[in-house]
Amino acid sequence: METLTTSLSRISHLLCSSCGTVYTAFTPQTTSPCCVLPLTSIYATQEPISKSLLQQRPATMWRYRELLPVLEEEHIVSLGEGFTPILSLPRLAAAYGLEQLLLKDEGRNPTGSFKARGLSMAISKAKEFGVAGCIIPTAGNAGVAMAAYCAKAGMRAVVVMPRHTPAPFKEECYWYGAEVVLVDGLIHDCAAKVRELNADGSLLDVSTLKEPYRLEGKKTMGYELAEQLNWQLPDVILYPAGGGTGLIGIWKAFREMQALGWLSKELTLPRMVAVQAANCCPLVETFTGKQPNCHNYTGKPTIANGLAVPRPLGEQMMLEVLRQSAGTALPITEEEMLEGLRELARFEGLFMAPEGAAVWMAARQLLQEGTIAPEEKILLLNTGSGQKYIENIAGQYAL
Repeated sequence: METLTTSLSRISHLLCSSCGTVYTAFTPQTTSPCCVLPLTSIYATQEPISKSLLQQRPATMWRYRELLPVLEEEHIVSLGEGFTPILSLPRLAAAYGLEQLLLKDEGRNPTGSFKARGLSMAISKAKEFGVAGCIIPTAGNAGVAMAAYCAKAGMRAVVVMPRHTPAPFKEECYWYGAEVVLVDGLIHDCAAKVRELNADGSLLDVSTLKEPYRLEGKKTMGYELAEQLNWQLPDVILYPAGGGTGLIGIWKAFREMQALGWLSKELTLPRMVAVQAANCCPLVETFTGKQPNCHNYTGKPTIANGLAVPRPLGEQMMLEVLRQSAGTALPITEEEMLEGLRELARFEGLFMAPEGAAVWMAARQLLQEGTIAPEEKILLLNTGSGQKYIENIAGQYAL
């Protein structure tokens, strides 16, 4: 098996996601100084990279290392994240008259969720830059992942989460040795507490899209989708969008693969569907024209903790993905999520996060509306394991 060699990243620079101002990728960065919005990583894609090289590499997200920002192998902080399976859901498909229903199960990642990808990347870059510690506001899974990767890297970790977060998320952070701060409210209240605790800037704030590299970890889902499906893509991808890093990242990966020649530029890219909780759906409200933006949106808690993000920093980036892909956004109620959890468990033996159940219920709704056709290839993204959400859903397995 091929071993990782050093300095293979093709990262070139960073761009402001709003105005396109160029920034260096070789010193620590947070949001863009020009617009105070997310920075995105740009890679040199002029020279070809053979897809055949991938077959010689370990089955983790690091197999795409030329298109990832870490410069030196020694700084990679990995627990084996990535290359999660794509499962066929034949019984559920048959029940609803669908020809192809697939699910990428991110609950198989270390720490039990897709957050492992982004935090592995962010902590690896933090280590490369010589950072001593990190801080994060979290609805649950991101804090757990940061705590784990900071423990692996020997770095200080401060996790700020809502007081109502289910106990398994808190307990796991404690076991990793993180400092856990509990806040009354949702994740934006936690973000305010992070600013207060980190007023001196002694810790790296790895909030969603506040630094450029969690996005680069999340985009590997897009690379894997293409490779696992033999360089073809689904017609529709349904994604549970809280902070939206994965939605943005998957689309970024598709565009990068087109630039590399790994995907044909003539290939019709999937329609991207952003799924949110009805209790907290700022993107849906903006997408449907009910508000100009999410800046003053107030949400409520939801059993899908990861969707309780009332004011996502990446809102405009998510809207652009929906526009470019001819996609849509829709809300799912708490009752619908529970129904989805029951169906996925009883038809397919999958105990998923409520976020994953939400995307299945969104697919059902779009199928009924005619937005999705029965013959299309549909892919659902399940973002985590249902085990950590037991407190939220206990006893609700009966109809």
